[in-house]
Amino acid sequence: MGKVITLFKLLPRLHQILLIALFFITLIVILLPSDNAQASKQTSSNETSLELNKRYQVPLAFRTPEAPDVSAIKQASNKPRKVKESKASNTDETVKTERFEVKSGDTLAKLFKRAGLTSRDVYEITLLPLAKKNLLKIMPGEFLSIGKNSEGKLTQVEYHIDAIQTLYIEKDEAGYQEQIVKKQVETRTKFASATIESNFWNSGIDAGLTPNQIMQLATIFGWDIDFALDLRKGDSFSLLFEEEFANGEFLRNGNILAAEFTNQGDRFTAVRYTNGEYYSKSGRSMRKAFLRSPVDFKYVSSNFNPRRLHPVTGQVKAHRGVDYVAARGTPIKAAGSGRVIKSSYNKYNGNYVFIKHNDTYTTKYLHLNKRKVKTGQSVKQGQIIGTLGSTGRVTGAHLHYEFIVNGVHRNPRTIKLPKAQSIAKKDKAKFMTISKQLMAKLEHNKQVQLAMQ
Repeated sequence: MGKVITLFKLLPRLHQILLIALFFITLIVILLPSDNAQASKQTSSNETSLELNKRYQVPLAFRTPEAPDVSAIKQASNKPRKVKESKASNTDETVKTERFEVKSGDTLAKLFKRAGLTSRDVYEITLLPLAKKNLLKIMPGEFLSIGKNSEGKLTQVEYHIDAIQTLYIEKDEAGYQEQIVKKQVETRTKFASATIESNFWNSGIDAGLTPNQIMQLATIFGWDIDFALDLRKGDSFSLLFEEEFANGEFLRNGNILAAEFTNQGDRFTAVRYTNGEYYSKSGRSMRKAFLRSPVDFKYVSSNFNPRRLHPVTGQVKAHRGVDYVAARGTPIKAAGSGRVIKSSYNKYNGNYVFIKHNDTYTTKYLHLNKRKVKTGQSVKQGQIIGTLGSTGRVTGAHLHYEFIVNGVHRNPRTIKLPKAQSIAKKDKAKFMTISKQLMAKLEHNKQVQLAMQ
């Protein structure tokens, strides 16, 4: 240090001043830290607080891009991914559904076997309340849709109970679930009308009615009109009936709501009330105390005739009833409610049944093939009491039917039957409102159809 000072003193005065100035400048630069130095110092301080071997998220701006590991990507793509699928997606991808027709003699067990299922599947299905109620009654011509997974295990069953209801059964890890889904039904009203040219049946078909509707119309007016003998060319009928639709597609015909029938100049009306019964537009029941004829017959072979020539004996003997011809075995119905006072056999009447309805009316049914009731038994109107045959003194199969009023035989085809009861007083106002609306609508449709002709 002494040598440095001696050397300094030997320098000229100007050089000494410059060296002193340079020394102080260098000292200031060393002692005063720069901004970069401060920032570096702070960063160093923070790093000392981080934990070793712990992964921290670093902003993307501070990451160094690296080339992707292709082998790692391939390995990851080969691993199964857990994907939450919807029921429909799962069904499309994993379930195979087949449709099986129920054949004659099929049971659920036979059909399941044909579908490749086990007796265990049948057993488990029949434990389900809805399935047991419906699938054990499958009929030929019906269909079952059966779904199985890729392993051939049962997963789904679908069965159309009717046009509206469908039974769905599904099986998953939790077990079986079943439900009946019903289509939303829309009811519309339709009008039909026709004038009889050849016969009632053909006229009904031409008007767009089904066979069932034609029979229903005949039943409604059957107490007032004999559809086998009373109809004439020029008679006419009109009706309003329901049609049922689901999702815009026709399902089936519903009830007849109102109808009108003109027979040989006489006009008959019928309106359906909420109790399912039919009444005339004024509220009198369409049901009479007696059926006009107790059998669905083809023709009348012999009418009521006090001076008829007997076909077997050839002698004049009163024919006190009407002979209805039909196929052997055709059901015979009680014309009215009452009590069977005789059910027996003799060589003239063959098998016969007598019914007493009250103190005024008695009906008799002769030449039956079989009797279905016993003496003393109570019967209701329309109940089957026997079948048509040819027992006794006859020349062919027919029903001999007699109608007795106060002990006197009367012609059952022409006698005025007892008046029907009117609707209950408590329902009269409500019925009349319905009747006026329906009959007005029926008349309006008739006028529109007439204007279009």
